[in-house]
Amino acid sequence: MLLLETIRTCNRRIENIHWHNERFNKTRKELFGEAEKIDLKKIIKIPADLPRSVHKCRILFNAEIQKIEFIPYQIKKIKSIELIIDDNIEYPFKYADRSALLNLKNKSLADEIIIVKNGLLTDTSYANLVFYDGEKWLTPATPLLPGTMRAKLIAQGKIREENIKPTDLRFFKKLKLINAMLGFGNSPEIEIGKIKN
Repeated sequence: MLLLETIRTCNRRIENIHWHNERFNKTRKELFGEAEKIDLKKIIKIPADLPRSVHKCRILFNAEIQKIEFIPYQIKKIKSIELIIDDNIEYPFKYADRSALLNLKNKSLADEIIIVKNGLLTDTSYANLVFYDGEKWLTPATPLLPGTMRAKLIAQGKIREENIKPTDLRFFKKLKLINAMLGFGNSPEIEIGKIKN
């Protein structure tokens, strides 16, 4: 069983390392009983020839780190989103095997999906969600995988958790997708009207 930690690097600098260390070591402890923490900042070595553009630092691990690689990153363009219901899906850890999520995504012809579980919005196939109601940004309190960017934005008070039902979408004006690669500043705003029920 392999897991994944994805970290954004820009200008050859590692971003949000505190939040990645937290999740990485929590996962190792919960799944493998590894109490001794690893500091990713000391382990990750930026290649000398890595360009200054945005890269995804991809760490594959179980109890120990198995592989670290750097992949050029481009933001995915989202023109359409569809709600997909699955009350049984589980993705509590960032597993390298994402087949359950991809199988749901393949049920839709839209660019992306929002997974509805037990009547509540959770995540897309690869990111957490934040919705804007004209005054504040809210994130579903029931994500499949609580992400590192989500944790950071909650801690900073920029977003707030709330249970969000599909019928609540009419109260929002727009949304953003957030994950390790997509923060508040670089995640494009998507109009609520692009969501197909």
